[in-house]
Amino acid sequence: MERQLTNQVCVVTGASTGIGRAIALQLAEQGADLVVHARRPSENLQDVVSRVSAMGRQCATVFSDFGKSPDFEPLVKDAWKPFGRVDHWINNAGGDVLTGPMSEKSFPEKLKYLWQTDVVSSLMLSRLVGKWMTQEAGAASENGFSILNLGWDQAEQGMAGDSGELFATTKGAIMAMTRSLAQSFAPAVRVNCLAPGWIQTKWGSQTSDYWDQRAQSDSLMNRWGTPEDVARAALFLCTHPFFCGHVLPVNGGFRYRKD
Repeated sequence: MERQLTNQVCVVTGASTGIGRAIALQLAEQGADLVVHARRPSENLQDVVSRVSAMGRQCATVFSDFGKSPDFEPLVKDAWKPFGRVDHWINNAGGDVLTGPMSEKSFPEKLKYLWQTDVVSSLMLSRLVGKWMTQEAGAASENGFSILNLGWDQAEQGMAGDSGELFATTKGAIMAMTRSLAQSFAPAVRVNCLAPGWIQTKWGSQTSDYWDQRAQSDSLMNRWGTPEDVARAALFLCTHPFFCGHVLPVNGGFRYRKD
């Protein structure tokens, strides 16, 4: 069976671990050559590069710290250089305020950080990438060019507490901007958004019993989602030529709570 992304190039930001890593490997399994992004070089990113290479695919790296208000245009230019084209760009990179040093910061500091790393980076990169892809529309593959952003499944109905307010604000903005970007760039470029639910990444693997049970009970599938669940959905949106302007929940079916 022919792989769905043969002779295509995908860029995945925040590809060192978690969802970004899973997306990068899924796309490579389907025949794509990759450009993977991270804040800085690391063993985790090198492992991704090694795994992609072991599949017989080419893999380049680019680096930029989105939390430090970078100039995004050099990053886009660097991402285009290795293969001379980009077919699918996945804006996965985002700030972590639940674990590590940022978890100790104040609410305003966390909000400012997430706004820069998640919202500003997704918008600015999408605008730049969309313009570059539009200029090359005649060279598009059968799947066409696409941009994929990452939202959050509960942003539209909300969740109580600091984390709920932070992520509803930032991920909700990304979901909203996706619909506008799709209007701006279609039909040359499809822009879509994944809205993951409770996905067992770093925070989920070490959380309390309450949140572990909450995550499982919120899903009709009665389990945490995995990064691979999100990666399969990313592949679907990259390869389906008639999906544009959609926000696709990846949550096993949300169980609406009565309390």
